[in-house]
Amino acid sequence: MIRIFKFKKNDLNPSGGKQIEYSISDVKDFFQFTQNEETVEFRYMSILPNDPFNGLRFKSTFKLSPARGDYKCYGNPDGSLNLKSFFLEKLHLSAEENLEDAYGLKKIAPNSYAIAYFPKDIDFSKVAPFFFSQNTFPEEIDNKESHTPLDEPLQIIFYGAPGTGKSHKIDNDPHVTDENTIRTTFHPDSDYSTFVGAYKPTMAPMPVNAFVGTTVHHAKNADNEKAYEKKIVYKYVPQAFLKAYVAAWSDLDNPYFLVIEEINRGNCAQIFGDLFQLLDRNNMGSSSYAIHADEDITQFLAEDKNGFANLSEEQKDAIRSFVLVKDSGKTEAIGDAILSGKKLLLPPNLYIWATMNTSDQSLFPIDSAFKRRWNWEYMPIDYDAMDWQFEVGGKHYLWSDFLKKMNPLIYNLTQSSDKQMGYFFAKADKKTDGAQPENNLISEKIFLNKVLFYLWTDVLKDFEAGDKIFRDEEKGQMYQFCDFFPTTNGKLTEFVGKLGLKEVGNADDEHTDDSAEEANDTASDNLKLTVIFPDGEKIVGDTKFDSYSQTLKKIGLDRVEAIAAEMKYKRKGSPLVSLDQKQAIVDAPDYTYVTIEDFNLIKGMNGKTMRNFIQLLSDRLNLDLQVIYE
Repeated sequence: MIRIFKFKKNDLNPSGGKQIEYSISDVKDFFQFTQNEETVEFRYMSILPNDPFNGLRFKSTFKLSPARGDYKCYGNPDGSLNLKSFFLEKLHLSAEENLEDAYGLKKIAPNSYAIAYFPKDIDFSKVAPFFFSQNTFPEEIDNKESHTPLDEPLQIIFYGAPGTGKSHKIDNDPHVTDENTIRTTFHPDSDYSTFVGAYKPTMAPMPVNAFVGTTVHHAKNADNEKAYEKKIVYKYVPQAFLKAYVAAWSDLDNPYFLVIEEINRGNCAQIFGDLFQLLDRNNMGSSSYAIHADEDITQFLAEDKNGFANLSEEQKDAIRSFVLVKDSGKTEAIGDAILSGKKLLLPPNLYIWATMNTSDQSLFPIDSAFKRRWNWEYMPIDYDAMDWQFEVGGKHYLWSDFLKKMNPLIYNLTQSSDKQMGYFFAKADKKTDGAQPENNLISEKIFLNKVLFYLWTDVLKDFEAGDKIFRDEEKGQMYQFCDFFPTTNGKLTEFVGKLGLKEVGNADDEHTDDSAEEANDTASDNLKLTVIFPDGEKIVGDTKFDSYSQTLKKIGLDRVEAIAAEMKYKRKGSPLVSLDQKQAIVDAPDYTYVTIEDFNLIKGMNGKTMRNFIQLLSDRLNLDLQVIYE
């Protein structure tokens, strides 16, 4: 049993002395009350997609007016939500704006009703089948999982220093998947056309026409089939915004994400253009205001298969039935205008998340009007995010110790946190040992060419570093970045040494003088040392030392000796490769010299030492060797 009620002034009057009234015929034919006072339960059934109040339950008390025989709807003694407060506080209706609107009640059981709200402009033919179907309520709603908006901000910018894990934060959100996410990155050349869409040349099959007299005919091929040839045509090509926009409207029951990386590296005012207006969201999650679409966007949305043209009737009906409910309570049946592409409106299931690197904020400053339309979340530097190390000169140090030492120096220098480095500024590209499941070591090559390059080109270039750490005492001036090359000159090791970082005990304690080798290397007897050069040559000797010595020979023993002399890869005070022989090695029972081309190689180290030394040589000499020890 269903009845539609048009609002009366008292229904939407906030005064406590005015009640919603139902006539004698309403009570006799529809409510069928038998007592002077009845408690009625309502359950809201929204015609709006993604309405957070859909399924909301509340009660109201109905009392008989003996003089007139009608019933009035009163508030509840406990002050809980009732029918009138639902209209005023949840739907934000008012007598000034909504007296031409209506609401419907559907009887489910004695004193139990489904209630729906109908704005005046609603296409009732679209709503009625859904609301009046026999099994829609309560069985279908009780057995069907209803969509609830995510407890996440619709628009948010994650900001912080480089490497603080802003993109990682988005990627790890459980709601963000490859299937529901469109990504784009802003840059100085980004504009409206690269963000929204534009006409672009593309190849498409076009009919071959032929003249017969003065008439144009579609030509046919030898098989009497209509002939086509590929030609360059101009077609509207959607970009990230329109792709996400169409996807979200096509599936209003599920969240979709438009992720913008490095949002401040582009000119946001130029890129968003009139879409800026859509970023104002209402309490329902959609844009507060729609905008008129350009003709090319309208045509794309209405006619292109990548727009709304190929949607199912069910998907189109979901869009047609969309009603914009403004925070003021005013409603607008805007679904048809959205489906036709004439108006643009962000749906409540479209989330726009962005990242902003504060070190780049000088590229295109974001104005306050744009800022206030976003939530903001600062990403602090997490010094304990991982347990990474970095290597310089054969020594390992904790990456977090370096950041804890360097970031305060950067702040003192720049008086800003923007140029500081987050934990993920550099990524571990190696393993400290083969037992590690993932890379946990930042190689010397990455440390020098990414970390120090950033310091010297982005931080120190604009400031005079007074700290002695940055001064080359030998030259009496600041280090220049080029001073660290070649890496065998010791300047890089010297610079890192000034930081006073504690050296990490290497996994096999092989980098310090006179380290004891594992007894007979028994733990790795069955392991092989394999070295693969970029040209594809693979060195696998009969023994680990064979692989080691053959690799050093191919690299060039003169180059190896220069690095070995600098490093603390020594045994009994002797470098692992040298031109002369130390008596301590000659006399040692565990070591011996093997002479190759006038160079003396110490034999007797364990496999890890040989592996680590070859890897060090690869990094220092940019050899890109693949070193396998397994």
